[in-house]
Parts: sequence; C-alpha cells; structure tokens
Amino acid sequence: MASGLSVLSSSAQTHYSSNVSVGVKGGVDLSRVSFTPSVKQGFAMGGDAGVTFRYIEESHFGLIAEVNFEQRGWKEDFEEYPFEYSRTLNYVQIPFLAHIYFGRRGRFFFNAGPEIGFMIGESTKANFDYSNISSVPDFPSSLRTTYQYGMAAENKVDFGISAGLGGEFSINKRNSIYIEGRFYYGLGNVLCSGRTENFRGSNSMSVMASIGYWLRVK
Repeated sequence: MASGLSVLSSSAQTHYSSNVSVGVKGGVDLSRVSFTPSVKQGFAMGGDAGVTFRYIEESHFGLIAEVNFEQRGWKEDFEEYPFEYSRTLNYVQIPFLAHIYFGRRGRFFFNAGPEIGFMIGESTKANFDYSNISSVPDFPSSLRTTYQYGMAAENKVDFGISAGLGGEFSINKRNSIYIEGRFYYGLGNVLCSGRTENFRGSNSMSVMASIGYWLRVK
C-alpha cells in the first residue's frame, strides 16, 4: 500500500503544470532584399517592437504568438560613387512560432514558424533625383540595376518563415527577461515581380536582435 502511494506521489511531482505568459520586446534589425536580377546593396538598419504571448503545455515545448512593428527595406551600395539610396518599409508582423526550450532558471530556446506581415507605409532617402536618373551627372547607370527606383512596394502583404535562438533568465517565479537573435526570409515579393516583370524575384530578408520581458499570468 505504501509502495503504491509512493508511486502516485512521484507521478504527481513529475506532472508538468502548463503556464501562460504575456510580454513585450524591442530591438534592432538589419535587412535587405534579394533581387533577381541583383541590386548592389548592404544592410539597412531599422527598429522592431511588439507584444508577445506564450503558452507552454508541456515540459520543453510551447507556442508563441507576437504582434510586432518592424522596419525593413534595403540600402544600396554605390562603392566609390558618392550616391546614397535607401528604402524603408514599415510592417505589422504576426509570427506564430513553435517554442522549444531546455533548462529551468536559465533557459536556452529555439523558436521557428511562419510569419505574415502587412505593410503600413514606406519612405525613401536619396541624395540624387532617382525619378530622373538620366539627369544625374556621373551616375553609373550602365553598371547598376535601376528599375527599383521607379517601383512602389505594391505587395502590401508579405509572408515567410522565422527562426531564432536565445536565452531566458528568471528574475522570480513570475518574471523573466530574454534575449534572442532571429532570421526572417520572405517567400513573397516586395516589388511587383515575375517572368514578364523587370524583377523575377524580390524577397525580403532580415536579421533581428531583441530583448524582451515575460510576465507569467497563469
């Protein structure tokens, strides 16, 4: 009888109690667009911030949903020429991520899943008249792809995949902070693209570094 009670007690102790957390996050991202044909570019720097929700049903596994504001785009590289051009695209991004973690007070985690974004605005910065390239002295038109200058980002919905690694550190039973590095690749096109268009592809890519806070509510 005592042995049976011991087994039941052990089983109760190892049963995992699910939990729900809400939080906030913020950080910076470096982004570019994978154009076909290619456009010479570096990384554009932007910001991201959002609210987060996490549900953990069993040990080592959970689900995360976020609503984020993120700045993406591209910054062109003119090498030795004194020109500058960058495009900023503002999105509301909604990722749905599987959350796999290891550890207790200090956790290592991996997040991955699909993401959908809705563009809410765009802006351009340049030190030349990109609407009339032929009037710009010494502009290296023959050495560069220039179709993108006259193209607005007509595709207002972007979708892709995200994957990230990070660490979470508990402050107490209800509060924790975390840091994460995440990569995003868009499966849709930023600009109008296709076999009969100037670009065959224009996929968004970004690398994000963020710090966040979790509050356990259950």
